[in-house]
Amino acid sequence: MEFEFNDEQNEIKKAAREFCEKEFTPEIALEFDQKEEFPIKLYRKSSKLGFTSMRIPEEYNGQGYGLVEECLVVEEFCRVDPGLGTAISLGNLIIPDALLNQGTEMQKEEYIPPLAKGDAISAAAFTEPEHGSDITRMDTIATKSGSEWIINGSKEFITNAPVADFFLILCQTNPDASPPRKGQSLFLAKKSMPGLEATKLHGKMGIKPCLTGSISLSDLKVPKDSLLGELNKGFYYTLELFNGTRIIVAAQAVGMAQGAFERAFQYAKNRKQFGKPIIKFQAISFKLAEMAIKIEAAKLLTYKAAHLYDQGKPSPLATSMAKAFAGRVAMEVTDEAIQVHGGYGYLADYHLERFHRCAKVTEIYEGTTEIQKLTILNQLMKSL
Repeated sequence: MEFEFNDEQNEIKKAAREFCEKEFTPEIALEFDQKEEFPIKLYRKSSKLGFTSMRIPEEYNGQGYGLVEECLVVEEFCRVDPGLGTAISLGNLIIPDALLNQGTEMQKEEYIPPLAKGDAISAAAFTEPEHGSDITRMDTIATKSGSEWIINGSKEFITNAPVADFFLILCQTNPDASPPRKGQSLFLAKKSMPGLEATKLHGKMGIKPCLTGSISLSDLKVPKDSLLGELNKGFYYTLELFNGTRIIVAAQAVGMAQGAFERAFQYAKNRKQFGKPIIKFQAISFKLAEMAIKIEAAKLLTYKAAHLYDQGKPSPLATSMAKAFAGRVAMEVTDEAIQVHGGYGYLADYHLERFHRCAKVTEIYEGTTEIQKLTILNQLMKSL
């Protein structure tokens, strides 16, 4: 399936490329990687230009585009720098989609515009210390008390937790449900609410500007209108969200692979050994050709999944294939790009070691590659 983007999509891609090539300088990228600091000024600047609100409707201060357009932006951002690109592309992940799909009008008006304008950051708190990828059961419990819900538990590996203003929390609301997933619900919460404490996780391998943290929930009281959608439907809403967010991760992986490939290709053309550019040696040229093949295949899988999503036909099969394949391609291409550079590829100043470190997470978050393969198999069992 070949994709030809229309003029407007090409303009979006061009604008995103121009923005990040100007703003994500090598010096700034290295600084944020070393400091493990969220690039709040860059996030707000990109938000003012509409890059972080591509899929948010215009009535909530968004751009009103689809997932294909968002993937174009994410790919370009991560192509220039994987850490900054990932941090900015995940600044308002999940909450706008969740609210648009399941929220009340009051919830939409309160939460979405600040996220669209870059005035707020959001986090989705699904993963727990004891369960990891298994969200079919939750140790975090929400108990009804009068006109409030009281939440107790903890969450781990939560993107944006240390800097988020708004949280979407998956809780067990019916501990007796069998299976447990039928008794889960989603709640909205604010950083300012007593009982919610987020701490930063240090020493990550990659995407260091994209902060990750732990969340402690101790008698967190949220009003009854903080419930998102129907009671005990949270697990199913979460699976719907993954159909979109996993495609975003695939686009991140494609961008990382593309950026690493371009650096390796230019280096191979300019680096001379034994009297000629190393691109003239078959050992190097074949690596570059294989890298290009893999990236093109990952792009087609990713944009096929995004296109289906935009057509109102989200496909767990296409989504999981795109994420699993693109994540592996990102790891392989960034590894080979380092190899093309030889010893220089091992140095931070040449940036490829950072691309490789960042690429690994695309095989882990939003569902590991193993989870994607289970999803693929389950979908194949239904259709074959």
